[in-house]
Amino acid sequence: MTKGGEHLKAYKVEEVAELLGVGRDKIYELIRTRQLHSIKIGRSRRITDQHLADFIASLEQVDQD
Repeated sequence: MTKGGEHLKAYKVEEVAELLGVGRDKIYELIRTRQLHSIKIGRSRRITDQHLADFIASLEQVDQD
């Protein structure tokens, strides 16, 4: 899958938890409260690199307010 000529990556919840240095439960909480968007493939959740970038940008925005 590509986006604008770039490959789009979809991470597992555990991978995102490791990247952000938080627990798996925290990622599921962020998804449940819609602070972090995800997609569902079968029975599993995936977070795209765009979802992750949007989430981090939202944190930076809150930090600046």
